[in-house]
Amino acid sequence: TWGFSELRPLQREAMQASLDGRDAVVVLPTGGGKSLCYQAPALLAEGLTVVISPLISLMKDQVDRLLSRGVPAAFLNSSLETADRNRVQASLVRGEYKLLFVAPERFAAEGFERMLRLGRVRAFAIDEAHCISHWGHDFRPEYLRLGELRERLRVPTVALTATATERVLDE
Repeated sequence: TWGFSELRPLQREAMQASLDGRDAVVVLPTGGGKSLCYQAPALLAEGLTVVISPLISLMKDQVDRLLSRGVPAAFLNSSLETADRNRVQASLVRGEYKLLFVAPERFAAEGFERMLRLGRVRAFAIDEAHCISHWGHDFRPEYLRLGELRERLRVPTVALTATATERVLDE
């Protein structure tokens, strides 16, 4: 799908953790292939991987690249018109996507958890996971709700970042 003949260091371990249903924190340098660590397992496993991303532009860029490679992916965010949002939600419930990109605020939306259950969510991937620590308590309080939903849905989570101080890793 991606045209790589080999994996970069630690990618295999991160992918295997996801496929085994284990939680993981993945710290790789910028350009180190973090996205592949959740995208490839999403294609190999049954169900939906929900990617929590802090920026609309990052979501759009990843979804555009995935769609160009034939990977069924979508995003739900405030940039969508009502008709487009409804189309994505209906496709999600029908199980048409392998990857869904959302902002942390989406978890506060009424009916989102129910929609995830209907869409057979199998894993969460938190992209730019350092944002949980840096922004989660003040700027983006919805990051703090991710753990609650994760526990209710009982799905593994992989957190990925290139920016992880010891404090961020501990948190």
